Amino acid sequence: MVATTLNLLVDNVPYIVTAEPFAYNEEERFRITYNGGPVYTFAWDEELLRFAALGDEAATIPDSLEQAIAQQLKVPEDKKR
Repeated sequence: MVATTLNLLVDNVPYIVTAEPFAYNEEERFRITYNGGPVYTFAWDEELLRFAALGDEAATIPDSLEQAIAQQLKVPEDKKR
């Protein structure tokens, strides 16, 4: 799968985000990095109805950045409402 680079400006802070899709148990997920930092895994969240970061380390991502990244990720066809 092909990685995509996104240039985002969130709360007047520039971010260079790389999103690489991958399959996990037939579910699409994304490996996300921003500004050369660590890799985070984003998966579909049924409560939020968007992609969200997984794991304890996800708490280090600013909420507004996580939401901006999620807006850029393709919503799976079976999740569209």
